[in-house]
Amino acid sequence: MALTVITAVFFMWGFLTALNDILIPHLKAVFELNYAQAMLVQFTFFGAYFLMSLPAGRVVAHLGYKKSIVAGLIIAGVGAVGFWPAAGLRLYPAFLGALFVLATGITLLQVAANPYVALLGPEKTSSSRLTLAQALNSFGTFLAPWFGSLLILSTKVKSAADIADLSASGQLLYRTQEAQAVQTPYIGLAVVLVLLAVFVWIFRLPSLEESTEKADTSHHTLLDALRYPHVLFGVLGIFFYVGAEVSIGSFMVNYLSQPDIGHMSEQQAAHYVSLYWGGAMVGRFLGSALLAKMSPRKLLAVFAAVNMLLLLATMSTSGMTAMYSIVAIGLFNSIMFPTIFSLGIERMGPLTGKASSLLIMAIVGGALMPYVQGFLADNIGVQHAFFLPLLCYAYIVFYGLSGSRIRTAPVDAQH
Repeated sequence: MALTVITAVFFMWGFLTALNDILIPHLKAVFELNYAQAMLVQFTFFGAYFLMSLPAGRVVAHLGYKKSIVAGLIIAGVGAVGFWPAAGLRLYPAFLGALFVLATGITLLQVAANPYVALLGPEKTSSSRLTLAQALNSFGTFLAPWFGSLLILSTKVKSAADIADLSASGQLLYRTQEAQAVQTPYIGLAVVLVLLAVFVWIFRLPSLEESTEKADTSHHTLLDALRYPHVLFGVLGIFFYVGAEVSIGSFMVNYLSQPDIGHMSEQQAAHYVSLYWGGAMVGRFLGSALLAKMSPRKLLAVFAAVNMLLLLATMSTSGMTAMYSIVAIGLFNSIMFPTIFSLGIERMGPLTGKASSLLIMAIVGGALMPYVQGFLADNIGVQHAFFLPLLCYAYIVFYGLSGSRIRTAPVDAQH
């Protein structure tokens, strides 16, 4: 029952994260940004993970898992409300500010909920359990682009020249419609987040205090957790995985709407972004079953190798082949985050919280990689810029085959 309640939280943060893929082309058009500037959306959102992960770890140590999840939902709700004034004022920095608050709430949710699910049962099946919870997260990421394309991308964004041609009343009407395209969905989300916080608060959940810092009598530091090679390599694994996943999702609308790739409108391309995230959802349901029987390490390496082949295919072809090979990457992304995360906190005992904070900090890959890929896209073209995620998946093959092996005795054996 506790797992059911927490999966609703996973769904919400998946939905909010994937909505950025629709917000990017919208804000890119509204503020006439280049690719690198548009990627500041992901830079701000995932940058919050890096900056707020350690404070979030302190909150979890102080409040415990349940209260931290409630606090995370409320902070995310406050961030969603911030989209109302940002759209009304039509200021790009105001959007980025609201996104940062929203992402701070999600960071707290990630730091509390990921280890909580991994610990809600035997360690042997933690990869399988976390993959199942993340499947619900993927259901959110699957629905968000479809929902966003209907509401946010439904109004065609006019250029500055087109707006100047409108009458004064026409300009005002257009600006109001454009603002409402963003305001309405995010206010709706704020209401849902607060209701979910109330629901979690009312529910009785196991506290699992023995795996929080309250149980750490030696008061370990983050560096103590990093001394375990499987944690250090896991932190890099999350960094490169999230960087690759977010880069591909962020560029997909613009990539698929190119004449030689998909030759479609941005609104149509958004539906393929849904398929990309939907593939991750299907893969997680299947992966959860596979992980209960197979070695998580081997499966991780195989899936990352397949994604390398799919990226080579999309970079060297055009039309339907290029289009479907990039969408198919979602299916094989499926098990990566939960598997890397579970392997990264394996046998860490009271150090679980520290290892978890470090792994969540590594989600900053989603801030840096799309920005670097944006810079590459501006200089060598969108299609060739995909060699960056290709390198990321190569690292994940290494992590699955070698980096995730536990090389030192568990913490309990040393003390």
